Amino acid sequence: MIRVLLAEDMHMIRAALTALLRLEPDIDVVAQVTRGDEIVPTAMEVRPDVAIVDIDLPVVDGITAAAELRTRLPSCRILVLTAMGQPGQVRRALSAGIEAFLVKDAPGDRLADAIRRTAAGLRVLDADLVTSAMEYGESPLTQRERTVLDEAARGATAEEIAARLHLSAGTVRNYLTGAITKTGAKNKIDAIRIAQDAGWL
Repeated sequence: MIRVLLAEDMHMIRAALTALLRLEPDIDVVAQVTRGDEIVPTAMEVRPDVAIVDIDLPVVDGITAAAELRTRLPSCRILVLTAMGQPGQVRRALSAGIEAFLVKDAPGDRLADAIRRTAAGLRVLDADLVTSAMEYGESPLTQRERTVLDEAARGATAEEIAARLHLSAGTVRNYLTGAITKTGAKNKIDAIRIAQDAGWL
């Protein structure tokens, strides 16, 4: 039996995937989690062979959690679920050493096959997805610009970001201006969108 941990925050999708996998005689869903920070502790407890990880998870994103799981439990293979519109996130995952991806709108019968191939140590890559991911370059943003832009994406004002990071509001505005310039954006909102699409945040 292939023991599977499923990390998906959308209840209906998680239930549908679980029901689909329970039809397979050689696959057993041994745990389900809804947040990225639950992946590693749960995996350490149940020792799955494969972790199916959605990229967009609350608290800790799927890629960050998957990278930690890969370090903490190397025997567990990771299959990342992604949308076609997230090539930058796939690039991030590739950089983190994740080698198995399944597009969320793939036909249902491909999921079980992808799990079996992942468990066997084979790469599961969608050619179109990887090609699209490679079109994005490395992030032009510094770590501080990423942090400031990420805080802005959560709705924080320059003053709130300054207080959190122990900076002046003027310095925060300078970081935001740098991020806007480097992403080729028209404004802060556009910079956030571009950075998120590229997987830089």
